[in-house]
Amino acid sequence: MLNFLGLGAQKAGTTWLYAQLCRHPDIAFPLGKEGHFWNSGQYHPSNMARLKEKSIADYAGKFNSGRINGEITPAYSVLPAAIIEQIYNIFPHLRLIFILRDPIARAWSSALMAVEMAMMTPDEASDQWFIDHFHSKGSFMRGDYAAALDNWLKFFPREQMLLLQYADIAGEPEAILRKVAAHLNINADALITDKENLRIRIFAGHPHPLRPTLLPVLQELYAEPLKRLKNKYGIEFS
Repeated sequence: MLNFLGLGAQKAGTTWLYAQLCRHPDIAFPLGKEGHFWNSGQYHPSNMARLKEKSIADYAGKFNSGRINGEITPAYSVLPAAIIEQIYNIFPHLRLIFILRDPIARAWSSALMAVEMAMMTPDEASDQWFIDHFHSKGSFMRGDYAAALDNWLKFFPREQMLLLQYADIAGEPEAILRKVAAHLNINADALITDKENLRIRIFAGHPHPLRPTLLPVLQELYAEPLKRLKNKYGIEFS
C-alpha cells in the first residue's frame, strides 16, 4: 500500500530527500521520484466525476513492494481540495511530508529553471520576463504555503503531516532525517551511516544571485501569503 507522500515544495530539497530515503532498506519508491498521478490531466477537478476506479486501483496496486512505499511529487503541494479529498478517501492513514522554503528564494530558483528551459541564460532574460514568471499562477501558488496547507489539512489530521524547512537541510541534515524517520516509523540510523552523503548537493546547476531590482517585487508579492503563514501556522523564514 501507499504509506507516504512528499508534497514539495518545488525547488525546496525534495530531490535530496528522495536520494536519502532511497538508501533506506525499508523504503521503496515504485514510481521513482515523481509519479504525477494525481496532478495529471485525467484527475483535474473537472474530470472528477469520470474518475476510473480501475485507474486508481492500478495506481494503488503499484505500491506492493512489501516495504514502506512512498512517492515524492512536488506538484502535489498545490493539488485542489477535490483531489486531496479523493486521496484521503482512499489512503486516510497516509503520512505527509512538506518541505517549505522561503517563497522569495523558491520563486527565484524556479524562475532560473524556467530560463534554462527557455534556452536562455539569466543575463538574457529581462526584469519584466522574470516579473511575469513570478506572477504566473503556477509559480505563485507554489509559494503560497498557507493556502496549500489549508487544502491538505482540511482532510488530513495535522499529526499526519511533517513540516520541514529547506534551510535546515544544509545546516542540520542529520536532524532533518531523524524527524523524517520518526514520522515514517523507520530506523533513523540506516539513513545517517554515511555522513558525507548527507551533504550532497541539493540542486545541480550554477547559483545566480537574485537581482536587486527584483527583490522588492517578490517582497510585495509574498507579503500577504507570508503573513497568513505566520499567523495561522506559526511559520517564519529567516
